[in-house]
Amino acid sequence: MPTLAAVIITYNEEANLADCLQSLHGTVDQIVVLDSGSTDATLAIANRFGATVAVTDVWQGFGHQKNAALAMATTDWVLSIDADERLTPLLAQEISAAITQTNGVTCFAMPRSSWYCGRFIAHSGWSPDYVDRLFKRGTARFSDDVVHERLIFSGVSQRLKNPLQHFSFRDFSQVLQKLDRYSTASAQQAFARGKRATFGSALGHGLWAFIRTYLIKAGFLDGAQGFALAISNAEGTYYKYLKIWQLGLQKDAQ
Repeated sequence: MPTLAAVIITYNEEANLADCLQSLHGTVDQIVVLDSGSTDATLAIANRFGATVAVTDVWQGFGHQKNAALAMATTDWVLSIDADERLTPLLAQEISAAITQTNGVTCFAMPRSSWYCGRFIAHSGWSPDYVDRLFKRGTARFSDDVVHERLIFSGVSQRLKNPLQHFSFRDFSQVLQKLDRYSTASAQQAFARGKRATFGSALGHGLWAFIRTYLIKAGFLDGAQGFALAISNAEGTYYKYLKIWQLGLQKDAQ
């Protein structure tokens, strides 16, 4: 029987981690938690579930951190999962069956159903949202991106049917906090790769993000949350390009 490890990176995830780890019960043989210096009960929760735990004060981005956590896994297969994600019973059963009868497949993608301030979003560009998360150890690694990392794998990929639940935004305070952090990281990453922006382009990209989310991707079918999501997508995009513009101004002033 193939063995499976769940690999998780954490920082102050006490509100999420127990539910995530509970959803893994009976499906995984090893739990790996790489923490970035949490000051809450994250480590106590991880230890309570019998996880292999390590703590690091080095942060070079999500891709680098996930690769460091991946190196701690010792099983045949690896499931990369975030603390705010959950396996449903049906997905857990499908994962167990998939790694037992792979038919040469080395990576499985699963649809992700994401929660936004009161409901799972069915449109708005968020669904279907296939993510490569289940793979044979040794055949894949994460890109070194600071944010929006992706799995780079060799071999054959196949899609699973049952969704991974993602409790990404529980309230609007969390939306605003993540918007600032992710727009900063995205701007720094894009600027380092040569991306430049102006105040006008920031406005244009923000407006296009709203139109794309709400109209082209049918966010209006997601009700009030769809409208709110379109606004927050527009804000996140606007601030990303605004911060790229600011980084350019700072560089020119040096």
